[in-house]
Parts: sequence; C-alpha cells; structure tokens
Amino acid sequence: MTLSAPVTPDHNRLTTLAASRYRNGQTLSGPWNEALEAILSHRSVRDYRPQAVPADVIDIAVAAAQSAASSSNLQAWSVIAVEDKDIKEKLNAVAGNQRQITQAPLLLVWLADLARPRSIAEEQDGPAEGLDYVESFLLGVIDAALAAQNAVVALESLGFGTCYIGAIRNDPEAVSQALGLPDGVFPVFGLTVGYPDPARPADVKPRLAQAAVVHRNRYDPSAHRALLGDYNQALSTFQAEQSMPRIDWTEQVGKRIGTVAALNGRHVLKGVIRKLGFPLK
Repeated sequence: MTLSAPVTPDHNRLTTLAASRYRNGQTLSGPWNEALEAILSHRSVRDYRPQAVPADVIDIAVAAAQSAASSSNLQAWSVIAVEDKDIKEKLNAVAGNQRQITQAPLLLVWLADLARPRSIAEEQDGPAEGLDYVESFLLGVIDAALAAQNAVVALESLGFGTCYIGAIRNDPEAVSQALGLPDGVFPVFGLTVGYPDPARPADVKPRLAQAAVVHRNRYDPSAHRALLGDYNQALSTFQAEQSMPRIDWTEQVGKRIGTVAALNGRHVLKGVIRKLGFPLK
C-alpha cells in the first residue's frame, strides 16, 4: 500500500483550520497534507447550483466509500443515487421539505443492507441466523456510516458540497416504499450532493473544545462542564454570520432530547425496523 507522505508542517494553515473549527484558541501543529485540508475544512452545504453531478464523480465517491473499513468484510451496506425529481420529492416530504434536498441535484440514500448476505446464504442453502440479532443490524448501520463519510471526504476534496439528512428516518416505511427496498434493508440517512452556490457560501461550524470530548484512560463526566459557555458563544457567533436562528447549543440539546415529540416520529423506530425485516434478537 502506498501512502502520500505528509508535507512539511504548515503551521499557518493548521492555525487557520483550527481557528475555524474551534474558535477557542485551540492550536494544531505537525504534518499537513491535502487530505487533512479536506477533512478539517468540512462544512454542511445547504444551497446548491442546479448542475447535475457528473456520473464519473459518483463513481469516484462510491469507490471511496468502498475503500472504508468493513466489519468482517461483509460489506453490509448499499447506496441509492436518487436524481429522479418525483422520488426526491417523496423523500423530501418525509424529511420535512428541506431546501437542500429541493436544490441538490443528487440525493444519496445510504442503506444498512442485510438482504444481500441473507440472499448469499440462501443461495448456498445455508442458515443465516446471525443476521437476526441486534449486532448484525448495528454492523450494517456502522458500515454504511463509514462508507458515507469516506464518500463525503472524496466529494468535498473535488469541490462538491454535501449535507447529511438524518430526517429520512422520520418514516423509514415511506422511504422503503419509495425506493423499493426489500426486507432486511434499512435507510440509515440521506446525503445531498451538488455544486455549492457561491452566492450563499457555507462556513465551518465550530465544534466542542477537544478537552470536552477527549478523555485519558478513564471517562471524566465533568470534563465538558466548564467549556459549554465558551462553546455557546462561539456557536452563536457562527449562527449570526450564517444568518441562522440563534440558539445556545445547550438549549438545542435539551430541546432535541427533552420530549418524545422532538424525535419527529422516530420514537417508533424499533418496531419499524422489525417490520422492515430485522428481528433484532
């Protein structure tokens, strides 16, 4: 395996990337290369130009996705490239009619796919009992997430914008019907893809301080507490710059987890997942 060697450390560029990602004085030093540039520059793009994504770009994105790690090499995921306007509108109705889905020329729907390994077992006249357990469902979901993130890095490195769409889980049955999914296939999330609209540029959203998420040897439940005020301020500044509604992150967390209604229909997922062909033993 050949890996591109890191270039000479670019402290100025790393400092700029860290300032965008954290807005809290966090510094980064050490080797820098174009892969790190793409990863650390990630931002969710919700405004797109109407031009279609070229087929060869989709091929490259899928190749990147298939280059991600896969548990036991089962490759228990699939992806559907949705460009049909009518199908996209059906999926957008499930997701709450989001502008990024309306604007993006391409919606990738990432799937946990246990139908393929089950079919392989059946073709060999063998059992497939292991697919009936929660572990196998998690395996498919994790494989899909790893694959999608590889695709995101590849797409963004080529100048395309992306935005994850978790809201397709608001009604997985409707999504399954729209996409013709067989039993044992679950839509994990969507991903809009397109050329970013230069008239409405997206910026890098700040994240929690590293000290809030990195623990040494043992978990420290109090690690984040002193850092939340600064993060709320950093995120508030970002929201103002992007003309977004201003809300403290801590308030947002509370609203998102505080009530069943905030789950937007996803409180019934366990039953729906079983209905879609996953016993979840």
